[in-house]
Amino acid sequence: MKNLATALVCVVLFASCNKDKFTTEPQIKFESVKPQNISYLDFGAPAPNILISITDKEGDLGLVDGTDTAWVYIKNNLTGDFDSLPFPNIKQVAGKDFKADVTVSTANVLKCKPRPGNVEHVDSLYFDIYVKDFAKNKSNTITTTDPVLFFCK
Repeated sequence: MKNLATALVCVVLFASCNKDKFTTEPQIKFESVKPQNISYLDFGAPAPNILISITDKEGDLGLVDGTDTAWVYIKNNLTGDFDSLPFPNIKQVAGKDFKADVTVSTANVLKCKPRPGNVEHVDSLYFDIYVKDFAKNKSNTITTTDPVLFFCK
């Protein structure tokens, strides 16, 4: 029983040590979404942006010479609308053990889900996001934990 407890502690320590290491597959984490409230009437207002943190062992992300492109994928979980966005050119800062914060726009997936009778309502929007690097390694998929409250008609 004592050996089992010791082995279990070793496994937990090993798992926690490896969790912080950089991996070949990009790893992303949800940080925030702002603004969290928006109305369909706010034509001039910017769409909410989602802030994620990203790590990648090789740092093979961004846009290089217009040929190699890493992508961010976003999906509105209420409507199913999906979009992909290329990373900007980050060649100057990308490298081994890359870590950065990335802002993802919801502009192309921000849509109301119509209701019968065209009634004004509030949609709570959550988004799924993942990243692919130059080698097409797919990151973990995250779902935003904070909703965007979208006042719709």
